[in-house]
Amino acid sequence: MEEIREEWLIGVRLRDAVPADDYKLVDDVAPSVGDIVMVETTTGTDVGEVRRPRRALPDFKRDRLYRRVVRAATPAEAQEYRTRRQRETRAVESAQRLARARSMPMKVVDVEMSGTERRVTVYFNSEERVDFRELVRDLAREFRARIEMRQIGARDTTRVMDGIGPCGRQLCCSSHLRKFEPISVKMAKTQDMPLTDSRLLGNCGRLKCCLLYEFSTYQELRSRLPRVNTPCQASCGGGGCMTGKVRSIRVLAQSVIVGFPDGTEAAVPLDQLTWEGRSHIAP
Repeated sequence: MEEIREEWLIGVRLRDAVPADDYKLVDDVAPSVGDIVMVETTTGTDVGEVRRPRRALPDFKRDRLYRRVVRAATPAEAQEYRTRRQRETRAVESAQRLARARSMPMKVVDVEMSGTERRVTVYFNSEERVDFRELVRDLAREFRARIEMRQIGARDTTRVMDGIGPCGRQLCCSSHLRKFEPISVKMAKTQDMPLTDSRLLGNCGRLKCCLLYEFSTYQELRSRLPRVNTPCQASCGGGGCMTGKVRSIRVLAQSVIVGFPDGTEAAVPLDQLTWEGRSHIAP
């Protein structure tokens, strides 16, 4: 029987504003957190910093394609990488200063410089339409490069700015989320969360991404329960049953509150309940 060779993944971040992504390690490369490495990209190779230690590639992910860590960066490449990151940090301050000088209603969030610094991409956030033609001329003189302006939304802005969520941990969008999934009010309703609760909103002012994490579980659990106001029968023991109507449901407890004709109510577990469409009491 052929032995399966151990394979490893490691988290590498190409830029400060981008979460670390998984890359596959080759046999002769074993970097540590903080090391600078060369990795494969869609356009060739690029330099990045190791942000997560290596871990074994799970069996269920072996059929996925991962870009590889090519080699460790040379001292010169590592120095150039760190210097460029420092220049980008200073460039954000310069771009914001120029935007304020022209009283533009925008916030410069990030600046990305190409390796040759002949192209500079400025990411900004604004609640209104912005005519930035004059600002582009100012930026071109400041950086002596071709300027590209990219407007990003509130969620992307928060990802770049980073921060701590109400849970006390680093924001999901900055730490591990690769893309934003659609989040809807339906997800909060399915999880019995009050829609007027401001805690449903994340640092970006939009519905929290974590509403998605348990949504499918709540959907499955809800599908096993009758709807509110459904006529039902509750087991009373000894083979007897009482007819009532579902007043409310408890999703996680897998039980319902049943109201009876005499005005009383009782919490009834799912396995002691029958209703139309469910013809017998579960054992």
